[in-house]
Amino acid sequence: MERVAFDFGYIKIYWYSIFILIGMIVAYLVISHEAKKRGIEKEFITNLTFYTIIFGLIGARLYYCLFNLSYYLEHPIEIIQIWNGGMAIHGGIILGGLFVIIYCKKNRIELLKLLDIIVVGVIIGQAIGRWGNFFNGEAYGQIVSLKTLQNMHIPNFIINGMYISGHYRQPTFLYESIWNLIGFVILLILRHYPYLKKGQLLGFYLIWYSLARIFIEQMRADSLMLGSFKMAQIISVIFIIVGIIIFIYYSKIKKVSKFEELYKEEPKDEIKEVPLFYKANPKP
Repeated sequence: MERVAFDFGYIKIYWYSIFILIGMIVAYLVISHEAKKRGIEKEFITNLTFYTIIFGLIGARLYYCLFNLSYYLEHPIEIIQIWNGGMAIHGGIILGGLFVIIYCKKNRIELLKLLDIIVVGVIIGQAIGRWGNFFNGEAYGQIVSLKTLQNMHIPNFIINGMYISGHYRQPTFLYESIWNLIGFVILLILRHYPYLKKGQLLGFYLIWYSLARIFIEQMRADSLMLGSFKMAQIISVIFIIVGIIIFIYYSKIKKVSKFEELYKEEPKDEIKEVPLFYKANPKP
């Protein structure tokens, strides 16, 4: 599979970078659209998204490098070569999530309310971004026969792209991309459920994504390892537990408003203060 989309001599643009960028743009558009319907200022969402992406990329790269530390200690210049791949989504979620927590606290925006909006965009961004792994020859599974892939009615260009290191591989990137796309549709439907409460979209996202990741990771041949354990499975189990706690806890609290009423709970002037904050302090 050709990794380079455009070659301008000294400058090469990789398919990996293109799909990651498309995923970010689509995620931002979805989040911005959802936030607008809830009365949140576009300027706040734009600034939040911009800085979260930066911290998310840093977290995704550092996470990957830490689990390949011996290699990157010998080749430190390659740490910044993210176009070659090597981004771990869990690292991005963790560091990006920490930034969102701090940013929301600083701007007096209720965290769970915003995260319910953000996860809708994040999951579709993940679905798109996985195609970058395909063109980079990453996130592939164990060895399978050509006949197995053909029997799955997978398009030929994907089958050809799954011929890696002399063998055909399970297209685990595709499984996760489809799963995330289905999760995106379910989240869009769930947000209209009249009894949905604060935090429950976040809880569903953590459970939905992590359940698939546990099983898909078992098929993968390029996992990040912690001893004899696959790190993605460990993080996924933690995410599932957190998601279940959030979902059940808020379902039992009667004083929490329904999702569609969440952004009517607090005075509008709290949201309107956000642009003034940017004029005075443009940095996070």
